[in-house]
Amino acid sequence: MAAAPGNNAGLHGGRPAIGKETAWHKKILRLIAVIALATTALASLPAAAQKSGGILRLAHFDSPASMSILEESTRAAEQPMMAVFNNLVIYDQHVAQNSLSSIVPDLATKWEWSEDGKELSFALRQGVKWHDGKPFTAADVKCTWDLLMGRGDDRLRINPRKSWYENVAEVTTNGDYEVRFHLKRPQPALLILLASGLSPIYPCHVPAREMRQHPIGTGPFKFVEFKPNEYIKVARNPDYWKPGRPYLDGIEFVIMREIAPRNLAFFAGKFDAIPLGVTIPTLKDFKQQAPQAVCQVEIANVPRTMLINLHKPPFDNPQLRRAMGLALDRKAFLDIINGGYGRIGALMLPPPEGVWGMPPAMLKTLPGYGGDVAANRAEARTIMATLGYGPDKHLAIKIATRNFPAWRDPAVILASQLKEIYIDAELDFVDTALWYPKMARKDFTVGLVPIESGVDDPDQMFYENFYTGAVRNYAGYSDPEFDKLVDLQSMQPDPEKRKQIVWQAERKLAEAAFRPVIFYPAGATCRQPWVKGWTRMVNSIYNEWRFEDVWLDK
Repeated sequence: MAAAPGNNAGLHGGRPAIGKETAWHKKILRLIAVIALATTALASLPAAAQKSGGILRLAHFDSPASMSILEESTRAAEQPMMAVFNNLVIYDQHVAQNSLSSIVPDLATKWEWSEDGKELSFALRQGVKWHDGKPFTAADVKCTWDLLMGRGDDRLRINPRKSWYENVAEVTTNGDYEVRFHLKRPQPALLILLASGLSPIYPCHVPAREMRQHPIGTGPFKFVEFKPNEYIKVARNPDYWKPGRPYLDGIEFVIMREIAPRNLAFFAGKFDAIPLGVTIPTLKDFKQQAPQAVCQVEIANVPRTMLINLHKPPFDNPQLRRAMGLALDRKAFLDIINGGYGRIGALMLPPPEGVWGMPPAMLKTLPGYGGDVAANRAEARTIMATLGYGPDKHLAIKIATRNFPAWRDPAVILASQLKEIYIDAELDFVDTALWYPKMARKDFTVGLVPIESGVDDPDQMFYENFYTGAVRNYAGYSDPEFDKLVDLQSMQPDPEKRKQIVWQAERKLAEAAFRPVIFYPAGATCRQPWVKGWTRMVNSIYNEWRFEDVWLDK
Protein backbone atom coordinates (compact mmCIF):
# COMPACT_ATOMS: atom_id res chain seq x y z
CA MET A 1 0.00 0.00 0.00
CA ALA A 2 1.02 3.60 -0.45
CA ALA A 3 2.99 5.18 2.35
CA ALA A 4 1.09 7.60 4.54
CA PRO A 5 1.84 11.24 3.77
CA GLY A 6 2.33 13.95 6.35
CA ASN A 7 -0.49 15.77 8.07
CA ASN A 8 -0.76 18.38 5.35
CA ALA A 9 -1.17 15.91 2.46
CA GLY A 10 -4.65 17.26 1.73
CA LEU A 11 -3.23 20.67 0.91
CA HIS A 12 -1.12 19.80 -2.07
CA GLY A 13 -3.36 17.84 -4.45
CA GLY A 14 -2.57 18.20 -8.16
CA ARG A 15 -4.60 20.47 -10.39
CA PRO A 16 -7.64 18.48 -11.50
CA ALA A 17 -8.99 20.81 -14.16
CA ILE A 18 -8.55 19.81 -17.78
CA GLY A 19 -7.87 22.53 -20.32
CA LYS A 20 -7.17 26.23 -19.94
CA GLU A 21 -7.17 27.72 -16.45
CA THR A 22 -9.32 30.75 -15.77
CA ALA A 23 -8.08 33.80 -13.87
CA TRP A 24 -10.44 32.81 -11.05
CA HIS A 25 -8.97 29.31 -11.04
CA LYS A 26 -5.44 30.70 -10.79
CA LYS A 27 -6.46 33.03 -7.96
CA ILE A 28 -7.99 30.17 -5.98
CA LEU A 29 -4.90 27.99 -6.48
CA ARG A 30 -2.63 30.84 -5.33
CA LEU A 31 -4.78 31.27 -2.24
CA ILE A 32 -4.61 27.54 -1.50
CA ALA A 33 -0.81 27.67 -1.87
CA VAL A 34 -0.60 30.56 0.63
CA ILE A 35 -2.76 28.65 3.11
CA ALA A 36 -0.64 25.53 2.62
CA LEU A 37 2.56 27.49 3.30
CA ALA A 38 1.10 29.06 6.44
CA THR A 39 -0.12 25.70 7.74
CA THR A 40 3.27 24.07 7.09
CA ALA A 41 5.03 26.89 8.96
CA LEU A 42 2.72 26.51 11.93
CA ALA A 43 3.26 22.74 11.95
CA SER A 44 7.02 23.23 12.17
CA LEU A 45 6.83 25.26 15.38
CA PRO A 46 7.90 23.51 18.61
CA ALA A 47 5.06 21.60 20.27
CA ALA A 48 3.73 23.17 23.45
CA ALA A 49 2.81 21.15 26.52
CA GLN A 50 -0.80 19.97 26.35
CA LYS A 51 -3.31 21.78 28.54
CA SER A 52 -6.40 20.28 30.09
CA GLY A 53 -9.79 21.93 30.21
CA GLY A 54 -12.06 23.99 28.04
CA ILE A 55 -15.02 23.36 25.74
CA LEU A 56 -14.34 22.86 22.04
CA ARG A 57 -17.08 24.56 20.02
CA LEU A 58 -17.55 23.22 16.51
CA ALA A 59 -19.90 24.29 13.73
CA HIS A 60 -21.93 21.23 12.71
CA PHE A 61 -23.38 20.93 9.23
CA ASP A 62 -26.64 19.02 9.78
CA SER A 63 -29.10 17.53 12.27
CA PRO A 64 -29.17 13.69 12.22
CA ALA A 65 -32.16 11.42 12.79
CA SER A 66 -30.58 9.80 15.87
CA MET A 67 -27.37 9.35 17.85
CA SER A 68 -26.86 5.69 16.91
CA ILE A 69 -23.76 5.29 14.73
CA LEU A 70 -24.71 1.73 13.77
CA GLU A 71 -28.05 2.91 12.40
CA GLU A 72 -26.97 6.14 10.72
CA SER A 73 -25.16 6.68 7.44
CA THR A 74 -24.37 10.36 7.80
CA ARG A 75 -21.38 12.08 9.36
CA ALA A 76 -23.94 14.31 11.08
CA ALA A 77 -24.39 11.52 13.66
CA GLU A 78 -21.04 9.75 13.44
CA GLN A 79 -18.80 12.81 13.87
CA PRO A 80 -20.05 13.81 17.35
CA MET A 81 -20.60 10.23 18.52
CA MET A 82 -17.24 8.68 17.57
CA ALA A 83 -15.79 10.34 20.67
CA VAL A 84 -18.36 8.53 22.85
CA PHE A 85 -17.21 5.06 21.76
CA ASN A 86 -14.23 2.82 21.21
CA ASN A 87 -13.53 0.23 18.51
CA LEU A 88 -11.61 -3.01 18.68
CA VAL A 89 -8.97 -1.29 16.53
CA ILE A 90 -8.75 2.23 15.16
CA TYR A 91 -6.84 4.24 12.58
CA ASP A 92 -3.99 6.07 14.26
CA GLN A 93 -5.44 9.51 14.93
CA HIS A 94 -2.12 11.17 14.07
CA VAL A 95 -1.60 9.58 10.62
CA ALA A 96 -3.24 11.42 7.75
CA GLN A 97 -3.75 8.57 5.29
CA ASN A 98 -5.78 5.58 6.50
CA SER A 99 -4.29 2.23 5.49
CA LEU A 100 -3.74 -1.23 6.91
CA SER A 101 -0.39 -0.06 8.27
CA SER A 102 -1.96 2.82 10.26
CA ILE A 103 -4.30 0.59 12.31
CA VAL A 104 -3.56 0.50 16.06
CA PRO A 105 -5.17 -1.26 19.07
CA ASP A 106 -8.15 0.30 20.83
CA LEU A 107 -10.31 -1.97 23.02
CA ALA A 108 -8.24 -4.85 21.65
CA THR A 109 -4.63 -5.01 22.83
CA LYS A 110 -3.47 -7.25 19.97
CA TRP A 111 -4.80 -9.38 17.12
CA GLU A 112 -3.72 -12.48 15.25
CA TRP A 113 -4.74 -14.19 12.00
CA SER A 114 -4.93 -17.96 11.62
CA GLU A 115 -2.69 -19.56 9.00
CA ASP A 116 -5.58 -20.10 6.59
CA GLY A 117 -6.72 -16.47 6.96
CA LYS A 118 -10.20 -17.48 8.10
CA GLU A 119 -9.98 -16.66 11.82
CA LEU A 120 -9.11 -13.31 13.39
CA SER A 121 -8.56 -13.33 17.16
CA PHE A 122 -8.41 -10.34 19.51
CA ALA A 123 -7.12 -10.09 23.06
CA LEU A 124 -9.19 -7.46 24.85
CA ARG A 125 -8.31 -4.69 27.25
CA GLN A 126 -9.21 -5.36 30.89
CA GLY A 127 -10.58 -2.89 33.43
CA VAL A 128 -12.59 -0.85 30.90
CA LYS A 129 -16.00 0.41 32.04
CA TRP A 130 -19.03 1.61 30.16
CA HIS A 131 -20.19 5.13 30.95
CA ASP A 132 -22.85 3.72 33.29
CA GLY A 133 -20.20 1.84 35.28
CA LYS A 134 -20.79 -1.68 33.91
CA PRO A 135 -17.64 -3.62 32.90
CA PHE A 136 -16.71 -4.10 29.25
CA THR A 137 -16.21 -7.75 28.23
CA ALA A 138 -15.97 -9.96 25.16
CA ALA A 139 -19.73 -10.47 25.37
CA ASP A 140 -20.20 -6.84 24.28
CA VAL A 141 -18.16 -7.46 21.13
CA LYS A 142 -20.19 -10.54 20.28
CA CYS A 143 -23.45 -8.69 20.95
CA THR A 144 -22.37 -5.85 18.65
CA TRP A 145 -21.71 -8.16 15.72
CA ASP A 146 -24.78 -10.27 16.38
CA LEU A 147 -26.68 -6.98 16.17
CA LEU A 148 -24.92 -5.96 12.94
CA MET A 149 -25.44 -9.37 11.36
CA GLY A 150 -29.10 -9.56 12.45
CA ARG A 151 -28.57 -12.68 14.55
CA GLY A 152 -29.21 -11.49 18.10
CA ASP A 153 -32.38 -10.95 20.11
CA ASP A 154 -32.19 -7.18 19.59
CA ARG A 155 -32.61 -5.47 16.23
CA LEU A 156 -31.38 -2.30 14.54
CA ARG A 157 -34.15 -0.23 12.95
CA ILE A 158 -31.85 0.44 9.96
CA ASN A 159 -28.70 -1.59 9.38
CA PRO A 160 -26.70 0.16 6.61
CA ARG A 161 -23.45 -1.75 7.19
CA LYS A 162 -24.77 -5.28 7.55
CA SER A 163 -23.23 -6.09 4.18
CA TRP A 164 -19.74 -5.30 5.54
CA TYR A 165 -19.90 -8.52 7.52
CA GLU A 166 -21.55 -10.98 5.12
CA ASN A 167 -18.29 -12.95 5.17
CA VAL A 168 -18.34 -13.33 8.97
CA ALA A 169 -19.80 -16.75 9.82
CA GLU A 170 -19.89 -16.04 13.55
CA VAL A 171 -18.17 -14.25 16.41
CA THR A 172 -17.25 -16.32 19.47
CA THR A 173 -15.79 -15.54 22.88
CA ASN A 174 -13.21 -17.33 25.01
CA GLY A 175 -13.77 -16.04 28.51
CA ASP A 176 -14.26 -12.33 29.16
CA TYR A 177 -11.24 -11.00 27.30
CA GLU A 178 -10.82 -12.87 24.05
CA VAL A 179 -12.98 -12.77 20.94
CA ARG A 180 -12.67 -14.49 17.57
CA PHE A 181 -14.13 -13.68 14.15
CA HIS A 182 -14.75 -16.82 12.07
CA LEU A 183 -14.81 -16.08 8.33
CA LYS A 184 -16.31 -18.03 5.45
CA ARG A 185 -13.24 -17.23 3.33
CA PRO A 186 -10.08 -15.16 3.76
CA GLN A 187 -10.65 -11.38 3.87
CA PRO A 188 -7.43 -9.45 4.60
CA ALA A 189 -9.28 -6.10 4.57
CA LEU A 190 -11.61 -7.00 7.45
CA LEU A 191 -9.31 -5.09 9.81
CA ILE A 192 -9.78 -1.99 7.65
CA LEU A 193 -13.55 -2.19 8.18
CA LEU A 194 -13.19 -2.77 11.92
CA ALA A 195 -10.95 0.32 12.27
CA SER A 196 -13.53 2.71 10.83
CA GLY A 197 -15.28 5.23 13.05
CA LEU A 198 -18.47 3.55 11.81
CA SER A 199 -17.54 0.33 13.70
CA PRO A 200 -17.93 1.14 17.43
CA ILE A 201 -18.58 -1.46 20.13
CA TYR A 202 -22.07 -1.25 21.67
CA PRO A 203 -22.98 -2.49 25.18
CA CYS A 204 -24.93 -5.74 25.55
CA HIS A 205 -27.00 -4.37 28.42
CA VAL A 206 -28.42 -1.30 26.60
CA PRO A 207 -31.20 -1.89 24.03
CA ALA A 208 -30.64 -0.56 20.51
CA ARG A 209 -33.65 1.76 20.80
CA GLU A 210 -32.06 3.53 23.80
CA MET A 211 -28.80 4.01 21.90
CA ARG A 212 -30.66 6.22 19.42
CA GLN A 213 -31.46 8.84 22.04
CA HIS A 214 -28.88 8.35 24.82
CA PRO A 215 -25.88 6.30 23.68
CA ILE A 216 -23.65 4.63 26.26
CA GLY A 217 -20.03 4.03 25.27
CA THR A 218 -16.57 3.46 26.72
CA GLY A 219 -14.97 6.43 24.95
CA PRO A 220 -13.23 9.60 26.14
CA PHE A 221 -16.48 11.62 26.16
CA LYS A 222 -19.96 10.94 27.53
CA PHE A 223 -23.11 11.85 25.67
CA VAL A 224 -24.94 14.77 27.30
CA GLU A 225 -27.70 16.05 25.03
CA PHE A 226 -29.00 16.20 21.48
CA LYS A 227 -31.43 18.98 20.65
CA PRO A 228 -32.46 18.53 16.98
CA ASN A 229 -31.55 21.44 14.71
CA GLU A 230 -29.75 23.21 17.59
CA TYR A 231 -26.82 21.31 19.13
CA ILE A 232 -25.19 18.08 20.30
CA LYS A 233 -23.13 18.07 23.50
CA VAL A 234 -20.63 15.61 24.98
CA ALA A 235 -18.61 15.90 28.20
CA ARG A 236 -15.30 14.51 29.45
CA ASN A 237 -15.37 10.94 30.76
CA PRO A 238 -13.42 11.20 34.07
CA ASP A 239 -13.07 7.39 34.21
CA TYR A 240 -11.67 6.90 30.72
CA TRP A 241 -9.38 3.89 30.57
CA LYS A 242 -6.57 5.86 28.90
CA PRO A 243 -4.80 7.86 31.65
CA GLY A 244 -4.69 11.63 31.15
CA ARG A 245 -7.22 11.63 28.27
CA PRO A 246 -9.17 13.44 27.08
CA TYR A 247 -7.78 16.93 27.55
CA LEU A 248 -11.03 18.75 26.81
CA ASP A 249 -13.84 19.19 29.34
CA GLY A 250 -16.38 18.79 26.54
CA ILE A 251 -17.39 19.44 22.95
CA GLU A 252 -20.39 21.36 21.64
CA PHE A 253 -21.54 20.76 18.06
CA VAL A 254 -23.71 23.73 17.07
CA ILE A 255 -25.95 22.81 14.14
CA MET A 256 -25.93 25.36 11.30
CA ARG A 257 -26.81 24.12 7.83
CA GLU A 258 -26.19 27.28 5.82
CA ILE A 259 -22.68 28.34 4.86
CA ALA A 260 -22.79 32.14 5.20
CA PRO A 261 -24.15 32.30 8.79
CA ARG A 262 -21.71 29.57 9.81
CA ASN A 263 -18.74 31.50 8.46
CA LEU A 264 -19.89 34.77 10.06
CA ALA A 265 -20.19 33.00 13.42
CA PHE A 266 -16.57 31.79 13.08
CA PHE A 267 -15.38 35.30 12.22
CA ALA A 268 -17.19 36.58 15.35
CA GLY A 269 -15.35 34.04 17.52
CA LYS A 270 -18.37 31.81 18.18
CA PHE A 271 -16.64 28.63 16.92
CA ASP A 272 -13.22 27.11 17.42
CA ALA A 273 -13.44 25.29 14.10
CA ILE A 274 -15.59 24.48 11.08
CA PRO A 275 -14.77 20.86 10.17
CA LEU A 276 -14.87 20.25 6.41
CA GLY A 277 -17.52 22.93 5.92
CA VAL A 278 -15.58 25.77 4.31
CA THR A 279 -16.02 25.97 0.54
CA ILE A 280 -13.05 26.83 -1.66
CA PRO A 281 -14.61 30.06 -3.01
CA THR A 282 -15.14 31.37 0.55
CA LEU A 283 -11.54 30.80 1.65
CA LYS A 284 -10.73 34.38 0.64
CA ASP A 285 -13.20 35.56 3.31
CA PHE A 286 -11.25 33.68 5.98
CA LYS A 287 -8.02 35.23 4.77
CA GLN A 288 -9.59 38.69 5.12
CA GLN A 289 -11.94 38.30 8.09
CA ALA A 290 -9.98 35.82 10.22
CA PRO A 291 -6.32 36.03 9.15
CA GLN A 292 -5.27 34.05 12.23
CA ALA A 293 -7.32 31.02 11.12
CA VAL A 294 -5.51 27.81 10.12
CA CYS A 295 -7.28 26.39 7.05
CA GLN A 296 -6.52 23.00 5.55
CA VAL A 297 -7.83 22.15 2.09
CA GLU A 298 -8.78 18.53 1.41
CA ILE A 299 -10.47 16.27 -1.13
CA ALA A 300 -13.42 14.50 0.50
CA ASN A 301 -13.83 10.76 -0.08
CA VAL A 302 -17.54 11.26 -0.74
CA PRO A 303 -17.86 11.36 -4.53
CA ARG A 304 -20.98 13.06 -5.88
CA THR A 305 -22.89 10.63 -8.09
CA MET A 306 -25.99 10.59 -10.26
CA LEU A 307 -28.03 7.70 -8.86
CA ILE A 308 -30.62 6.15 -11.20
CA ASN A 309 -33.28 3.68 -10.05
CA LEU A 310 -32.80 0.67 -12.33
CA HIS A 311 -36.29 -0.70 -11.72
CA LYS A 312 -38.43 2.33 -12.58
CA PRO A 313 -39.24 2.80 -16.27
CA PRO A 314 -37.97 4.38 -18.42
CA PHE A 315 -34.71 4.20 -16.45
CA ASP A 316 -34.61 0.43 -16.82
CA ASN A 317 -33.40 1.15 -20.37
CA PRO A 318 -29.57 1.11 -20.37
CA GLN A 319 -29.48 3.38 -23.43
CA LEU A 320 -31.31 6.14 -21.56
CA ARG A 321 -28.91 5.80 -18.62
CA ARG A 322 -25.96 5.94 -21.00
CA ALA A 323 -27.29 9.16 -22.51
CA MET A 324 -27.66 10.69 -19.04
CA GLY A 325 -24.05 9.81 -18.24
CA LEU A 326 -22.83 11.32 -21.51
CA ALA A 327 -24.56 14.60 -20.62
CA LEU A 328 -22.22 15.20 -17.68
CA ASP A 329 -19.63 17.97 -17.84
CA ARG A 330 -17.53 16.98 -14.84
CA LYS A 331 -15.10 19.86 -15.10
CA ALA A 332 -17.98 22.34 -14.90
CA PHE A 333 -18.94 20.97 -11.49
CA LEU A 334 -15.40 21.59 -10.24
CA ASP A 335 -15.23 25.06 -11.77
CA ILE A 336 -18.59 26.24 -10.44
CA ILE A 337 -18.50 24.70 -6.98
CA ASN A 338 -14.78 24.61 -6.18
CA GLY A 339 -13.18 27.22 -8.42
CA GLY A 340 -11.51 24.42 -10.39
CA TYR A 341 -10.13 22.57 -7.39
CA GLY A 342 -11.11 18.96 -6.66
CA ARG A 343 -10.84 15.59 -8.35
CA ILE A 344 -12.43 13.74 -11.24
CA GLY A 345 -12.30 10.01 -10.68
CA ALA A 346 -14.17 6.74 -10.64
CA LEU A 347 -15.53 5.04 -7.52
CA MET A 348 -12.27 4.68 -5.62
CA LEU A 349 -10.66 7.92 -4.43
CA PRO A 350 -7.96 9.05 -6.91
CA PRO A 351 -4.33 9.31 -5.79
CA PRO A 352 -2.42 10.84 -4.11
CA GLU A 353 -5.00 10.91 -1.30
CA GLY A 354 -6.55 7.58 -2.32
CA VAL A 355 -4.86 4.19 -2.18
CA TRP A 356 -7.00 2.36 -4.77
CA GLY A 357 -7.88 4.98 -7.41
CA MET A 358 -7.77 4.19 -11.13
CA PRO A 359 -4.86 5.62 -13.20
CA PRO A 360 -5.80 8.67 -15.33
CA ALA A 361 -5.14 6.90 -18.65
CA MET A 362 -7.47 4.07 -17.70
CA LEU A 363 -10.08 6.49 -16.34
CA LYS A 364 -10.37 8.17 -19.76
CA THR A 365 -11.50 4.85 -21.30
CA LEU A 366 -14.64 4.70 -19.15
CA PRO A 367 -17.96 5.81 -20.72
CA GLY A 368 -18.33 9.59 -20.54
CA TYR A 369 -14.79 10.32 -19.30
CA GLY A 370 -12.98 10.53 -22.65
CA GLY A 371 -13.50 12.97 -25.51
CA ASP A 372 -15.04 16.39 -25.32
CA VAL A 373 -18.34 17.35 -23.72
CA ALA A 374 -19.90 18.62 -26.97
CA ALA A 375 -19.26 15.29 -28.71
CA ASN A 376 -20.59 13.33 -25.75
CA ARG A 377 -23.77 15.39 -25.65
CA ALA A 378 -24.27 15.05 -29.40
CA GLU A 379 -24.12 11.27 -28.96
CA ALA A 380 -26.52 11.54 -26.02
CA ARG A 381 -29.06 13.53 -28.06
CA THR A 382 -28.87 10.91 -30.83
CA ILE A 383 -29.66 8.21 -28.28
CA MET A 384 -32.55 10.27 -26.89
CA ALA A 385 -33.96 10.68 -30.41
CA THR A 386 -34.00 6.91 -30.90
CA LEU A 387 -35.99 6.67 -27.65
CA GLY A 388 -38.56 9.18 -28.88
CA TYR A 389 -37.33 12.35 -27.18
CA GLY A 390 -36.21 15.59 -28.77
CA PRO A 391 -36.69 19.37 -28.87
CA ASP A 392 -40.47 18.96 -28.98
CA LYS A 393 -40.71 16.12 -26.47
CA HIS A 394 -38.75 16.31 -23.24
CA LEU A 395 -38.52 13.73 -20.46
CA ALA A 396 -39.72 15.12 -17.10
CA ILE A 397 -37.98 13.76 -13.99
CA LYS A 398 -37.36 14.58 -10.35
CA ILE A 399 -33.88 14.74 -8.83
CA ALA A 400 -33.93 13.92 -5.12
CA THR A 401 -31.20 15.15 -2.78
CA ARG A 402 -30.62 16.12 0.84
CA ASN A 403 -31.53 19.68 1.76
CA PHE A 404 -28.23 21.28 2.59
CA PRO A 405 -25.72 23.14 0.39
CA ALA A 406 -23.08 20.44 -0.23
CA TRP A 407 -25.74 18.27 -1.90
CA ARG A 408 -28.17 20.94 -3.08
CA ASP A 409 -25.72 22.95 -5.20
CA PRO A 410 -24.48 20.04 -7.39
CA ALA A 411 -28.11 18.96 -7.90
CA VAL A 412 -28.89 22.36 -9.43
CA ILE A 413 -25.97 21.97 -11.87
CA LEU A 414 -26.99 18.40 -12.72
CA ALA A 415 -30.50 19.57 -13.61
CA SER A 416 -29.11 22.23 -15.95
CA GLN A 417 -26.82 19.73 -17.69
CA LEU A 418 -29.58 17.15 -18.26
CA LYS A 419 -31.64 19.86 -19.93
CA GLU A 420 -29.02 19.80 -22.73
CA ILE A 421 -30.32 16.35 -23.78
CA TYR A 422 -34.08 17.03 -23.50
CA ILE A 423 -34.52 16.07 -19.84
CA ASP A 424 -36.38 18.55 -17.63
CA ALA A 425 -35.57 17.99 -13.96
CA GLU A 426 -37.49 19.23 -10.92
CA LEU A 427 -35.48 19.27 -7.68
CA ASP A 428 -36.83 17.34 -4.70
CA PHE A 429 -35.10 18.55 -1.50
CA VAL A 430 -35.43 16.10 1.42
CA ASP A 431 -34.64 16.61 5.12
CA THR A 432 -31.89 14.38 6.53
CA ALA A 433 -34.23 12.61 8.97
CA LEU A 434 -36.32 11.45 6.00
CA TRP A 435 -33.58 10.97 3.43
CA TYR A 436 -32.15 7.53 4.31
CA PRO A 437 -35.53 5.83 4.83
CA LYS A 438 -36.57 7.25 1.44
CA MET A 439 -33.49 5.77 -0.22
CA ALA A 440 -33.94 2.41 1.53
CA ARG A 441 -37.51 2.25 0.18
CA LYS A 442 -36.12 3.08 -3.30
CA ASP A 443 -38.67 5.89 -3.37
CA PHE A 444 -36.90 7.90 -6.09
CA THR A 445 -36.13 7.86 -9.79
CA VAL A 446 -32.96 9.98 -10.02
CA GLY A 447 -30.85 11.38 -7.18
CA LEU A 448 -27.80 13.54 -6.65
CA VAL A 449 -26.24 11.32 -4.00
CA PRO A 450 -22.71 11.13 -2.57
CA ILE A 451 -21.23 7.74 -1.79
CA GLU A 452 -20.36 8.05 1.90
CA SER A 453 -17.19 6.00 2.05
CA GLY A 454 -16.44 4.95 5.61
CA VAL A 455 -12.97 3.76 4.59
CA ASP A 456 -10.84 3.98 1.49
CA ASP A 457 -11.10 0.30 0.59
CA PRO A 458 -12.89 -1.67 -2.16
CA ASP A 459 -14.54 -4.06 0.33
CA GLN A 460 -16.42 -1.18 1.91
CA MET A 461 -17.26 0.48 -1.41
CA PHE A 462 -18.50 -2.62 -3.21
CA TYR A 463 -20.13 -4.64 -0.42
CA GLU A 464 -22.00 -1.66 1.00
CA ASN A 465 -23.18 0.04 -2.20
CA PHE A 466 -23.22 -2.40 -5.13
CA TYR A 467 -23.21 -6.05 -4.04
CA THR A 468 -26.46 -7.93 -4.63
CA GLY A 469 -28.90 -7.37 -1.75
CA ALA A 470 -26.86 -4.76 0.15
CA VAL A 471 -29.04 -2.33 2.14
CA ARG A 472 -27.38 0.70 0.54
CA ASN A 473 -27.53 -0.74 -2.98
CA TYR A 474 -30.20 1.88 -3.60
CA ALA A 475 -30.44 1.30 -7.36
CA GLY A 476 -31.20 -2.40 -6.89
CA TYR A 477 -28.22 -3.47 -9.04
CA SER A 478 -27.50 -7.19 -9.27
CA ASP A 479 -24.91 -8.92 -11.45
CA PRO A 480 -23.45 -12.34 -10.48
CA GLU A 481 -20.29 -11.65 -12.51
CA PHE A 482 -19.72 -8.39 -10.66
CA ASP A 483 -20.30 -10.14 -7.30
CA LYS A 484 -17.68 -12.76 -8.25
CA LEU A 485 -15.13 -10.02 -9.00
CA VAL A 486 -15.86 -8.37 -5.65
CA ASP A 487 -15.33 -11.62 -3.75
CA LEU A 488 -12.16 -12.32 -5.74
CA GLN A 489 -10.57 -8.95 -4.96
CA SER A 490 -11.55 -9.29 -1.31
CA MET A 491 -9.55 -12.51 -0.96
CA GLN A 492 -6.47 -11.17 -2.76
CA PRO A 493 -3.66 -10.26 -0.29
CA ASP A 494 -1.37 -8.69 -2.90
CA PRO A 495 -2.32 -4.98 -3.26
CA GLU A 496 -1.18 -4.65 -6.88
CA LYS A 497 -3.02 -7.78 -8.03
CA ARG A 498 -6.04 -6.64 -6.06
CA LYS A 499 -6.07 -3.27 -7.85
CA GLN A 500 -6.34 -4.98 -11.24
CA ILE A 501 -9.48 -6.84 -10.13
CA VAL A 502 -10.91 -3.71 -8.49
CA TRP A 503 -10.57 -1.76 -11.73
CA GLN A 504 -12.34 -4.54 -13.64
CA ALA A 505 -15.23 -4.29 -11.20
CA GLU A 506 -15.31 -0.50 -11.54
CA ARG A 507 -15.51 -0.80 -15.33
CA LYS A 508 -18.54 -3.10 -15.09
CA LEU A 509 -20.32 -0.54 -12.90
CA ALA A 510 -19.41 2.32 -15.25
CA GLU A 511 -20.80 0.41 -18.22
CA ALA A 512 -24.03 -0.39 -16.35
CA ALA A 513 -24.48 3.43 -16.17
CA PHE A 514 -26.71 3.67 -13.12
CA ARG A 515 -24.45 5.55 -10.70
CA PRO A 516 -21.81 7.51 -12.58
CA VAL A 517 -19.37 9.42 -10.41
CA ILE A 518 -19.48 13.14 -11.19
CA PHE A 519 -16.64 14.58 -9.11
CA TYR A 520 -14.86 14.49 -5.77
CA PRO A 521 -15.55 17.71 -3.86
CA ALA A 522 -12.91 19.82 -2.20
CA GLY A 523 -13.38 21.83 0.96
CA ALA A 524 -11.47 23.12 3.92
CA THR A 525 -11.39 22.77 7.66
CA CYS A 526 -10.71 26.13 9.28
CA ARG A 527 -9.78 26.32 12.95
CA GLN A 528 -8.56 28.87 15.40
CA PRO A 529 -4.80 28.64 16.10
CA TRP A 530 -5.38 27.54 19.68
CA VAL A 531 -6.91 24.21 18.60
CA LYS A 532 -4.10 21.64 18.91
CA GLY A 533 -3.54 17.91 18.53
CA TRP A 534 -5.99 17.33 15.65
CA THR A 535 -4.81 15.57 12.48
CA ARG A 536 -7.03 15.92 9.42
CA MET A 537 -7.32 12.67 7.47
CA VAL A 538 -7.00 12.74 3.69
CA ASN A 539 -8.89 9.64 2.54
CA SER A 540 -11.91 9.45 4.82
CA ILE A 541 -14.18 11.94 6.58
CA TYR A 542 -15.42 9.33 9.08
CA ASN A 543 -12.38 8.18 11.03
CA GLU A 544 -10.74 11.14 12.79
CA TRP A 545 -13.30 12.23 15.38
CA ARG A 546 -12.03 10.57 18.57
CA PHE A 547 -10.84 14.01 19.84
CA GLU A 548 -9.10 12.48 22.89
CA ASP A 549 -5.78 14.15 21.98
CA VAL A 550 -7.24 17.54 21.03
CA TRP A 551 -6.57 20.43 23.39
CA LEU A 552 -6.99 24.19 23.57
CA ASP A 553 -3.89 26.36 23.90
CA LYS A 554 -5.64 29.29 25.58
